[in-house]
Amino acid sequence: MAKAKYRRILLKISGEALAGEKKTGFDFNVMGEVCDVIKRCVDMGIEVGVVIGGGNFWRGVKNGEGYIERSRADRMGMLATVMNCLAVSDVLEQKGVEARVMTALEMPAMGERYTHERAMKHLKNGKVVLFGGGTGHPYFSTDTGTVLRAAEINADVILLAKNIDGVYSADPAKDPTAVKYDEISYDEVLAKRLGVMDLTATSLAMDNNIPVYVFALRDPNNIIRVIEGENVGTLVH
Repeated sequence: MAKAKYRRILLKISGEALAGEKKTGFDFNVMGEVCDVIKRCVDMGIEVGVVIGGGNFWRGVKNGEGYIERSRADRMGMLATVMNCLAVSDVLEQKGVEARVMTALEMPAMGERYTHERAMKHLKNGKVVLFGGGTGHPYFSTDTGTVLRAAEINADVILLAKNIDGVYSADPAKDPTAVKYDEISYDEVLAKRLGVMDLTATSLAMDNNIPVYVFALRDPNNIIRVIEGENVGTLVH
């Protein structure tokens, strides 16, 4: 087995990726494969934090716009992320991996209230920590919540597992001439307004010098490949 390049990672999984071909809800085959890979990471001695988007249930701005006040729509999205964390933590524990759900808001029946100190203690004890509820505030995406938690736990890298296999010069679904980047700088992402993460998240990652790997989750083993230093997806740094 190749040596791990990173000691502590923050894995961001899109909710849509967990839904698989169904697009909504859960595809438990996909979830099981992802949890198998997370277990391998833990077995390699890597400390793993996880943030999961809520798009398989609700996307605040997109689903609520024009019908529900923005703050409430965003809070519904926060609840969706907690639902995903609970599901993934259960599958992890079925596989023998200790996991803790931590929430940005008080939800004592759902998970521990997030604090940096508790999160670090869990990570150092080999537990996978799932961060639910985003930042705990409306108007901030789960991408921003991901970078915030990565900065707080001093993660070596953010692994952005999506439905697309990297960063492109344009949307490859709409533009067949779109070019995929192997590496790209934060400055270029911001200047070209590429859809890696939202601008707030990208600026926060740049300010804290946290590298971001963007790759496709359709093969969950890409997580291991990135950790072992293979060229997978796109590196933003």
